[in-house]
Order: sequence, then C-alpha cells, then structure tokens
Amino acid sequence: MNNIIVLGAGMIGSVMAIDLSKKHKVTLTDLHQNVLDKVKQKCKNLIVQQLDVTNKVHLQNSIKKYDLVICAVPGFLGFETLKAIIETKMNVIDISFFPENALELDALAKEKNVTAIVDCGVAPGMDNVILGRYNEIMKLTDFECLVGGLPKIKKWPFNYKAPFSPIDVIEEYTRPARYVEHGKEVVREPLTDCEYVEFDKVGTLESFNSDGLRSIIYTMPHIPNMKEKTLRYPGHVKYVKVLKESGFFSEEKIEVNDNSISPLEFTSKILFNEWKLGEIEEELTVMRVTVKGEDSKGQIEEVVYHLHDEYCKETETSSMARTTGYTATAAANLFLEGLFTEKGVFPPELVGKHEVCFNYFMKYLEERNIRYIKTSRLL
Repeated sequence: MNNIIVLGAGMIGSVMAIDLSKKHKVTLTDLHQNVLDKVKQKCKNLIVQQLDVTNKVHLQNSIKKYDLVICAVPGFLGFETLKAIIETKMNVIDISFFPENALELDALAKEKNVTAIVDCGVAPGMDNVILGRYNEIMKLTDFECLVGGLPKIKKWPFNYKAPFSPIDVIEEYTRPARYVEHGKEVVREPLTDCEYVEFDKVGTLESFNSDGLRSIIYTMPHIPNMKEKTLRYPGHVKYVKVLKESGFFSEEKIEVNDNSISPLEFTSKILFNEWKLGEIEEELTVMRVTVKGEDSKGQIEEVVYHLHDEYCKETETSSMARTTGYTATAAANLFLEGLFTEKGVFPPELVGKHEVCFNYFMKYLEERNIRYIKTSRLL
C-alpha cells in the first residue's frame, strides 16, 4: 500500500481520491474545508487536510512524506504548482490542464530525478495514449480527435452543461485553435469549420475547431495532419457566436452605473447558472479518435476508437469525472507498479506508446465500465 496525496478536491480530484483509496492510503487536500467534509462523507477512509497550494513553502513541506502526488488544482494554478512539486523531488500525475507548455519543466524534472505524467485525462489524455501506441506500430499520416461532454437533457438555447467553470469553457471559444496540416502548424479561429457528425446512441452532433492538440504538436512533429475538434449538440455554436461577436466575451472593462466590469465576467456569472451541471444530473462523454497511415504490411489502414460513457447512477459520478479521473488513476497505479520508470515530463502519448502501458490503461478503464471500442478498415 502506497501513501498518496491528492491536491484539489473538486469534481475530478475527489473521484480520483476515492478510486485510489481502494488500494492505497490517500490524503485529499483542498483550500476549502467544507468541500473536504463533503467528500469525506462519501468515503470514510480518506484522510482530509486543508492546504493552500499557493503557499509554496507549506505545499512543499506537506507533500514530502508521500510516495506520489496527484495534482488536480484549477488550471490557472497548475503550472506553478507542478513546478513546486518537481522542485521537491516528488513524482507526480497532473490533470490541471494549465495553458502553459508542461514540457518546459522537462529539464527540471530530469535534474530532480522525477517522473511527471501530465495532461492525464480523457482529451487531452486517452486520445494521446491511443496516438502514442499507434505511432509505434504504424507510419501515421493523420490524427483526429472529436470529443465533447454533453447533458442528457437538452435545454434551449445552449443545450449544454459544463462540469467546470464557464470561464474555462469560454476560453475554448476564444483561444485560437492550432492544427497541423501538411506538416505545418496552422492557426484557425475557434468555432469555425463546423461539421455535422453522426454518433451511435446520440445522433447528430456538430464539431468545431478548438485548441486541443497541446503537447502532440511538439512530440509528434512527423505526423503531417493532426486536429482536434469539440462536439456539441446542433445549434450551440450559433448562439455562442452571437455572444462572441457581440462582445460578451471581451475582457476589456466597461463602465456600468459608475462600476467597472468586463463583459466576460458578467457573461460568466449569467452562464454559471445556465450551464451549471447539477450534482446528480445525468450527462455523457462522447469521443472518436481516428488514426490513419501505413501498417506493418505497407497497407493504408484507418483505426478508430469510439467512446460513449454516461453518468454512473450507482456511484453518483459524472461521466466527465470518470473518464478523466480514472485515466489519471490508471497512470498513478501503473507508475507505482513500476511499469513506467522514465524520468522527466511525459504527456500521455509518451507513456501510452509502450504496449504494456497502453494495455494497462485500457484494462483499468474497462474494469470501471469505461470502454473504448476499436474498429479498423483498409483504405
């Protein structure tokens, strides 16, 4: 039994802590005691501890006695928290999905003899794991990931609920989308290139450009065509574009009755209730990962992995928390079992490329009823 500390008791951090507590001694930390108390009621064998990760000295002193750190803090705190963990010579699994490039910490991690597995969720996460494995066994020319979290019940006008803060969602709609086309990085406006795509059990969804490639732009530069697109119910993009084009996402402050406020702050407050996912509200995660290239026999093959996962009524756990959190706890367990021992910063494609690690991820998730269904065809 290993001694693990989880930083962040939000929707995903709490689910990871509960999952890890089945095999390990787990301490769950958060800034807010009331959040910790709520999780403790669900899982009595968790140790809970209040901790402010922005207090670097306290953070570093608090994590030293553990065998592994799991970092699930909000994205804006992620990079500095990860850096502080690595400086303390602690191995870490990170799902904070910060905007900075985690590979900038690779040299530090090697210097401190640390293994840091980052971006370890569903997407980024399992799509990277799949890409990493097939990059080893095929000469790839194309990679595409279509992914989205959706409410079971549609509510007009947005037909959307967010398992996290509206500001984080809005960033998907405002940050330029980076793709790789014909070997060159190209930048597109988000919410563009809308296409209708059919999915079993869900029907028609719309896909649009978003900035989801992250690390693979740097780790897989030899693959000439790579893109990720976000999925929503049809009609969502049109309404979001109306807000965007009308200035509702602007960060530039405006004066309203002698008060200074940014439209983005105002919009986020309005959308918080509109988009807030209820604690036991049913939702689902849909993902389609496609890789294409030359197989070992020199034939052109297309391999597709399909994911359809729904809210778990038995454990009252959201699909987004399951598909994200259990990918990270799979990474934690495979590391603790000695299946991955390299030192440095590793996005999931550099872990999943090893057959034993790829198989571990798939089996671990299947044991938790998260199934990636594979189909393939020769072209």
